[in-house]
Parts: sequence; C-alpha cells; structure tokens
Amino acid sequence: MRNFIIATLLGIALISNTGCFLPIYSADPSVRTTELIYTSEDERQILSEWQRIWFLDQPSHLTPYRTHGGII
Repeated sequence: MRNFIIATLLGIALISNTGCFLPIYSADPSVRTTELIYTSEDERQILSEWQRIWFLDQPSHLTPYRTHGGII
C-alpha cells in the first residue's frame, strides 16, 4: 500500500509538471532564438500550405467579363 501511495504521488508530481519532461528548445539562448525563429516561420507558412492543398493558388479560368451564355 505504501509503494502504491508513493507511486501515485510521484505520478501526480510528474503529470502536474509545467512544461515538457524533455524540453523542445535548447537551453542556450542563441540556439533557442534561432529555433524560435524557425518555428514562427513555419507557422507563418501555414496559409500558403493550406491554399496549395485545397488548390486555391491555381489560376482562375473564368472570363474577366460576364457572358450571358443563353440564346437571345
């Protein structure tokens, strides 16, 4: 029973830890700055990726002026 309580408290301590168990960024400030710049650039490119996936960046084949299309 004692081991179970200790394991539970250790689990709670690990789960309630702020941040990750393994940090995603380096501890060196200059390397961390470079990593954060790369990450923000990747997030900035999401819009162009979304447009490319849904083919929104393709040229329009519509005419620049309206045509009636019916028989007059």
